[in-house]
Amino acid sequence: MPFFEDLRVAREGVLSLGFWGLQVYRFGHLRYRFNSKIIRFPLGAIHVLLSKLAEIVCGVTIGVSAKIGKRLIIEHSGAIVIHGNAVIGDDCIIRQGVTIGNRNLDRPLEAPNIGNRVNIGAGAKVLGGVHIGDDVEIGANAVVIKDVPAGAIAVGVPARIIIRK
Repeated sequence: MPFFEDLRVAREGVLSLGFWGLQVYRFGHLRYRFNSKIIRFPLGAIHVLLSKLAEIVCGVTIGVSAKIGKRLIIEHSGAIVIHGNAVIGDDCIIRQGVTIGNRNLDRPLEAPNIGNRVNIGAGAKVLGGVHIGDDVEIGANAVVIKDVPAGAIAVGVPARIIIRK
């Protein structure tokens, strides 16, 4: 179950605000498993209330239609925004102040696709329809607006790609 996997990797356990922000997303995403409006509508209504509470208390905003893999760690909550069309792989780490979202108003549905085991530093921004490969490190305050190959490091504004040997 994702709940227990997320809890196992949350460094602060049940006291982690990032963990609870992620669980609100997972609850809202649960409604996509049902076709019946009788079930989906109440789940959606409850999720709207919980997501606003998560924004206020946890500082985490995750679009309900985002696709988030297993064991995401939101290490320090606060000012975290994840676009509803974003895709995030397994075993990723996100720190405070991270935005994973679109870049252009004329392409509002374009969002990043992030691979597995990606480490995103505090204040980093990953914008637009970029693809981030597996095992990538994104430095603090980096602004990533182009694809990053697997195993690379992205640092700076705009992000410079450093290929690790």
